[in-house]
Amino acid sequence: MRSKRTNGVRVDVETYYVPEKSVPALNQYLFGYEITVLNENPEPVQLLHRHWVITDALGRTEEVKGPGVVGKQPRLKPGDSFTYDSFCPLPTPFGSMRGSYKMMRDNGELFEVEVPLFSLVHKESQPQEGLIP
Repeated sequence: MRSKRTNGVRVDVETYYVPEKSVPALNQYLFGYEITVLNENPEPVQLLHRHWVITDALGRTEEVKGPGVVGKQPRLKPGDSFTYDSFCPLPTPFGSMRGSYKMMRDNGELFEVEVPLFSLVHKESQPQEGLIP
């Protein structure tokens, strides 16, 4: 598990390969990830937007931006958490993701929360050490 705490919000990430939805012979690999966002602030916060940077094994990057996560913009009271699952297709057997969430406090203050860099790896195609982008 990867974790990062930014501005009083902790983000935990777990990843997994989805073999039943992948076709390695066609360079189609599907990876899943579960993210938990935990509000450790003394006041409520709301997740408004996401920004992802996805990098495949060849160093090609794609950026994804949009409102909320999985169609939601959760508001978290102090101590509350929100967990969701999503997926990332790649044309290579490994890669990585990193990103951020734009969040807002009840007083209207906007702030960024970092999502830690995490690896997406097909177990049978693990890269040599240091090669994950």
